[in-house]
Amino acid sequence: MSLQYHEISEARHRILDPFTDDKLMLLGEVCRLRMGMTMLDLACGKGETLCRWAQKWGITGVGVDISKVFIPAARARAQELGVANRVKFVEGDASQYPQEQHEFDIVSCLGATWIGGGLVGTLELMKKAVKGGDSLILVGEPYWIEPPPPEAADALGVADEDYTSLIGTLDRIESVGLELIEMVLADPDSWDRYEAGQWQTISDWLRENPEHHLAPEMRAGLAANQRAYLQYGRRYFGWGVFVTRPV
Repeated sequence: MSLQYHEISEARHRILDPFTDDKLMLLGEVCRLRMGMTMLDLACGKGETLCRWAQKWGITGVGVDISKVFIPAARARAQELGVANRVKFVEGDASQYPQEQHEFDIVSCLGATWIGGGLVGTLELMKKAVKGGDSLILVGEPYWIEPPPPEAADALGVADEDYTSLIGTLDRIESVGLELIEMVLADPDSWDRYEAGQWQTISDWLRENPEHHLAPEMRAGLAANQRAYLQYGRRYFGWGVFVTRPV
């Protein structure tokens, strides 16, 4: 689906992943965030992670996203929460941001491992930006709860090998010299809020914009998403953030 599809469907979402606010803040707690830590958030969406963590724990950081819609929303959120002096948002391709500087305590990519061609490539990309030692790499990634039938991957628009089980995810993390030290996983309720929350947004948009040139894509995407999620996604597809650090 196009970037514009996601910009419309997630217009009412602050967190652009199947996470609730409570889970987002729990993730910050398990990362033991503290004043003075620096963070790079790749494919940051509307910047909710960076803004909320800057407000709660006093971290500073940079968020990068390709969306011309999400980046202004992130900057507005930073102003709203009073952290605009602590965070910066850059419009651009997250895969091209100069990670080789090794200057961040935390590097995250929550739900967009396509920037590195998959989990392994994205972790290799992120490793270039951390200081090392106790620095953290946070990656949000889907996983298969149980082996799916072939039609599930097709319906969800992914290749079966794109994702793996939880233990397979651990194997991929360890293959690039990282240690898994924590994780926070989405649950069915948080998945519902992420997926079903988009249905009404798209339906309202279609009622307001029935002749828009994107209307056919939005209508088809809504129908396909509902069926794929209800028939397969809720049973087979998990999502979580895996907290890692260099070995």
